[in-house]
Amino acid sequence: MAEQKEEKPASTEHFSIKVKGQDGDEIVFKIKKTTPLKKLMNAYCNRQDVRFDALVFLYDGNRIQPDDTPDALGMEDNDEIDVMVHQVGGH
Repeated sequence: MAEQKEEKPASTEHFSIKVKGQDGDEIVFKIKKTTPLKKLMNAYCNRQDVRFDALVFLYDGNRIQPDDTPDALGMEDNDEIDVMVHQVGGH
């Protein structure tokens, strides 16, 4: 007889997201698909000892807004977020 595996609702399911900085360092976070990404972004800034407004977070080349959720962006397990230093100005 096959074992039945109890499935968790998608809202409580945790998955991994890699956050990769310009220096090549990667930090893996486990979050829920419905968690606003601001929580992950703040955690990354705290670990790197960098101000929140000094960085830009990108997923598939698009800037992530703090209120975005992994579910809203269509993220999957082990997807990667790129982090860039925010630059102002230029000619």
